[in-house]
Amino acid sequence: MIKEQAPGKLYIAGEYAVVEPGHSAIIVALNQFVTASIEPTTKKVGNIISEQFQNDILSWRRQGNKMIVDNRDNPYHYILSAISITEELASLLDKKLMTFNLYISSELDSKDGKKYGLGSSAAVTVATIKALAKFYQINLNKELLFKLAAIAHLDVQGNGSLGDIAASVYGGWIAYHSFNRDWLSSIRRTQDLETILKTTWPDLKIELLTPPSDLELLIGWTGSPASTSNLVDQVASTSYQESTHYTQFLRDSEICIQELITGFKNGDSVAVQHAINQNRILLKKLSAFSGVLIETPELLKLCEIASQFNGVSKSSGAGGGDCGIVLINKNEDISGLKESWSNNSITPLNLDVHDVTEIM
Repeated sequence: MIKEQAPGKLYIAGEYAVVEPGHSAIIVALNQFVTASIEPTTKKVGNIISEQFQNDILSWRRQGNKMIVDNRDNPYHYILSAISITEELASLLDKKLMTFNLYISSELDSKDGKKYGLGSSAAVTVATIKALAKFYQINLNKELLFKLAAIAHLDVQGNGSLGDIAASVYGGWIAYHSFNRDWLSSIRRTQDLETILKTTWPDLKIELLTPPSDLELLIGWTGSPASTSNLVDQVASTSYQESTHYTQFLRDSEICIQELITGFKNGDSVAVQHAINQNRILLKKLSAFSGVLIETPELLKLCEIASQFNGVSKSSGAGGGDCGIVLINKNEDISGLKESWSNNSITPLNLDVHDVTEIM
């Protein structure tokens, strides 16, 4: 049995701006994982089984080199896309395609099925590709893994920056500079996969960061799940995106993220906290001009409580619910903050940053 893992993620700063090519975000990978396990089978039918979907079994079979799914109305879109892109590469490398059983388990949601917004679709895409690549004896470095997973994920979701893919691939804290998805869509129509993987992707840059040693990351869940793709679509569909306000938002966001990266590199906790606060202000302006609710009343309460304990906080990811993050000095009263969250129906998530040395 081959087993591979990929961690979940949280956005720290740079949301919304990062969906535009050439813009940046700070993202952190967490020590909660999606695990993909794969084994060959001598039967003509293979199975995909996921705990996330109550162990529903998706059966499939081979028709030549094609994977034929028996149940077309299924919740396994990201997994199937990951299999498809990996087997496309395997075929180019003259690997014999086989029938297999694939098992998926996840730590990214609660035991009763509540979604925390930790990037499960990205993690399952990455974990599936890692497991299948090992199954077919394909050596992937992190850059190739990212590119494969980005293609697979974009085929399903159709939008987004793919920063969550980068976090699941590279782990730890990262600065992610988004590439041009229109370019990728265009080149896929004219070039084969092997050429695309060897090509330098315009604007793509992924850099590992080390946070200031005196800061601690806290995560609170507001109990209201949000759809990233829907919220990104809402902003994209507004006339605001074509306004000078939006251009200024992108410019200001990039300046903010670069200041944040510099703060990380200098171990300057004051600069990091200042940049986080500035990014929250920028997102509030985006919300006001676009009419899209990013910081919900629950997220506002999360942030207000954090400020009472000298923490700097903001929504994480697309907002609209899900998680908020806090960067706070390790000498502050963290237990009191968490207790106050709990008293206001905000769930503290006891998650640590994933050790980057443990990935691949």
